[in-house]
Amino acid sequence: MKFYGRNQEVERLLQLDRQSEQTAVFTLLIGRRRIGKTTLVKQAFADKPMLYFFVSQKSEQLLCQELQQTVEAVLGLHLYGRANKFADILRELMIYSEQNHVTFMVDEFQRLYDINPAILSEIQDVWDSYKDKAHMHLIACGSVYSMMLKIFRDKKQPLFGRATAEIRLQPFSTALLKQILSDYNPDYTSEDLLALYTISGGVAKYVELLMDAHAVNKDKMIDAVCQNGSVFLNEGTELLVGEFGKRYQVYFSIMQLIANSMTTQSQIDSVIGGNNGRYLATLEEEYNLIQKVRPMFAKPNSQGVKFALYDNFLTFWFRFIESNRSIVEMGKSELLKETINKDYDQFSGLMLERYFRQLYAEKERVTEVGHWWDKSGENEIDLIAIEKLDKRVTIGEVKRNEKKISMQALEEKCANIRSHFRGYQVQFVALSLGDM
Repeated sequence: MKFYGRNQEVERLLQLDRQSEQTAVFTLLIGRRRIGKTTLVKQAFADKPMLYFFVSQKSEQLLCQELQQTVEAVLGLHLYGRANKFADILRELMIYSEQNHVTFMVDEFQRLYDINPAILSEIQDVWDSYKDKAHMHLIACGSVYSMMLKIFRDKKQPLFGRATAEIRLQPFSTALLKQILSDYNPDYTSEDLLALYTISGGVAKYVELLMDAHAVNKDKMIDAVCQNGSVFLNEGTELLVGEFGKRYQVYFSIMQLIANSMTTQSQIDSVIGGNNGRYLATLEEEYNLIQKVRPMFAKPNSQGVKFALYDNFLTFWFRFIESNRSIVEMGKSELLKETINKDYDQFSGLMLERYFRQLYAEKERVTEVGHWWDKSGENEIDLIAIEKLDKRVTIGEVKRNEKKISMQALEEKCANIRSHFRGYQVQFVALSLGDM
């Protein structure tokens, strides 16, 4: 698949690179696994030399041997003797960059901490000693969100405050997903677009895997996910075990319950047992994998909190793949497809609501997007999009089938929240598959 979008991110990287020609720049590039961080950097610097180094799970000595070879091959810089410390090679590069501009990307930077925690202190010492004279753009790229935050945001860590800039790479926008699907399937339907959004969540690698496999409609996408040997089947495990370590089973259980619509702590506690508040807090605050969802206009400490998974793919994976692990392990791909298709319409209806909230959030003038429900949980409004500066609000009902939408019922439900829109121009909309 060709490179799509990311124009702002490319320009930001190039801007920082130009800045580093005058003084050293330390850029953080953070994003979940498969989001396209490495591809972004390589695209940005396709026309200029860049030193790229991937931190694999090896000893520091072996990593340094690989890096030394890369430095000599890319920069023609011969390091005398065999360096056994990452910081020693960085020092040589910083000295070299006093006369020669260097762009140096360290991919999966957080693994350095796992290999040897002392590396971070050594990097700090080198950076602080040489940054004022160096012309280096050091790009620390990481996919383990919790570790990257610990390394660069924890005041107790040596690299706290050293970053010049931070770029967080997000999934593709709804408009870009439409463009990509149109390129591969000009006759795509709204059902196909919803399936791509639901399964990939706009994560670049997942979109690429589907498009390259010519899985360009809903049925083919589900086939691609379910076939034996599919990357998607074990992707959640590979993605999260590195984050959670030995505690992954508890976190997996909680995320699976949330994906299966058990979205309150009381529901989660009733299944798992005990008080799981600290696990929920960790998933939200440290791992950034779930979010608290309150009705729009609710106070920050109000009751009625629900939890949702941030990530579309993980929501799909926990709902249909991990929940049917025995079917997956037996290699019964046809049975897995049948299981997914049985509940797909109901599940994708919820994802359709998420799609429209994202679509409206991407609109230029919209300042806040959310949804609302009453204390009983019965009366719910799927979409509220506020344009605060223009004093406009859009209130929407979302259904897969537009015939099931009652505008009268929607307006009646809004009686509970009209006080929040005094002086606003209110627009009611019915949103269905055909409006994607």
